Amino acid sequence: MDAELRVIPGTMLAAWPDLADPNFRHSVILMCHHNADGAYGLVVNRASTMTTRQLLPTHPELGRVPFPVHVGGPVDKRALQFLHTAADAIPGGLSLDGNLWLGGELDALGRYVAQDPDTAREKVRLFIGYSGWGEGQLERELTARSWIPAPLSLRAVFGPPGEEAWRSAVSSIGKEGMDLLGQLPDPHLN
Repeated sequence: MDAELRVIPGTMLAAWPDLADPNFRHSVILMCHHNADGAYGLVVNRASTMTTRQLLPTHPELGRVPFPVHVGGPVDKRALQFLHTAADAIPGGLSLDGNLWLGGELDALGRYVAQDPDTAREKVRLFIGYSGWGEGQLERELTARSWIPAPLSLRAVFGPPGEEAWRSAVSSIGKEGMDLLGQLPDPHLN
């Protein structure tokens, strides 16, 4: 399975069904960077109770709008990052696949979100923290079957957080993924 899809920016990683780490159990990670020195990505299916109003109270736009902030991973929970599909309105980001962008100008993001928060929820996702791997660590975890590489799904990135996104990512790899969805978790994990 891991030979079928290279893990490059824009690739998704779905946690193997029995991955025990509570930070990643049934998570879906969007890969943002991967090279010989390491990798980093953002968990896209973990909601939080935090909003921009709490996180950036002094920002002229984001401090006024209670826009949701998700958990990107356990590393550096002070780091705010965002993904979006609004490159015309939010310049300065890094394209991950031509349709999905990482980051951009914070003030432009604020204007975009404040203008129409409901539409922005369909095109923007903010994150606190990220998921990171040191040199060779992700490769070892892929070999150990901790992660299932899957194609990018904007629905997984911007859709409802939680189990549904994980199930969608796992099933996107075909028959083997559908078989994994029926796999019972290891009872020792309970």
